[in-house]
Amino acid sequence: MNVLSVFDGMSCGQIALERAGLKIDNYFASEIKEHAKKVTQYNYPNTIQLGNIRYISYENGVLKSENGVYKVGYIDLLMGGSPCQDLSRGNKNIAGLEGQKSSLFYEYLRLLKEIKPRYFLLENVKMKKEYEERITKYLGVRPISIDSKLVSAGLRKRLYWTNIPSIALPKDRGIVLQDILESGYTDREKARCLLESDSRPLVTPVKMFHRYFSTGFTTLIFKNKKHYERCKKHYNENFKGLSAKEIFYDGDIYEGLRYLNKAEREKIQTLPHGYCDTITDNEAACLCGDGWTVDVISHILSNIKKEGIK
Repeated sequence: MNVLSVFDGMSCGQIALERAGLKIDNYFASEIKEHAKKVTQYNYPNTIQLGNIRYISYENGVLKSENGVYKVGYIDLLMGGSPCQDLSRGNKNIAGLEGQKSSLFYEYLRLLKEIKPRYFLLENVKMKKEYEERITKYLGVRPISIDSKLVSAGLRKRLYWTNIPSIALPKDRGIVLQDILESGYTDREKARCLLESDSRPLVTPVKMFHRYFSTGFTTLIFKNKKHYERCKKHYNENFKGLSAKEIFYDGDIYEGLRYLNKAEREKIQTLPHGYCDTITDNEAACLCGDGWTVDVISHILSNIKKEGIK
């Protein structure tokens, strides 16, 4: 099958296609981040990189891009996760579908109309109902909501619009965060958002801990359960209710705190071990945070094979 993956990132979709048992004849990718393309080409050297989605067009079986022209014929699958920054509830100022980044959804929509693929898949974050309804109207299908926690050790609620039939929720595998840690202890069943900033520890450990409990947006790993209990008690007695600017470092009680490492981020996104070996921790944190949970996508794409495409 011929596949066009836009906003391809590090090609999590390509891993998912493999796991779903689907044979790829040509995999065309649209991505602009150099470190994302580096990972993709290292793991999948036959990937055809097209460049910026704005310069991709399709007519009469010919795919044109800033990187070349390809007589591809029919494209069986168009997939992508358009930028979520202007839609995410985690942002204070939500510009919606007209925002600078999330408006790239309209480029996906344009290609969908030009290509008319047999199947399409669009992923994005949980968002305000008005934006969800607009996308639903444009695509003509209602999304299915799947939380990655069913197949991995991370929380990741996402919406998936697709015309692939008979999509049901994956079975809960019962994986908890402690299961995938290389060392240390966590008090949480699942990891929170995978953030690039979490690969760059704050100036003092106490601020890392303050962020952990005050926002709940990050994930910290402790040396052991006793260390966690000691840290929590000290924090509650001294810093609870204070702003980040009001807290201070007062000794070595927080020594040993850490964020998730590269291998653990890979496990949370159900990536192959070592998939991000060619890039830095910061770059891997960026791509894992932006990327797909592979086993969720594989679960969705497996229904294509049931339809008859091998």
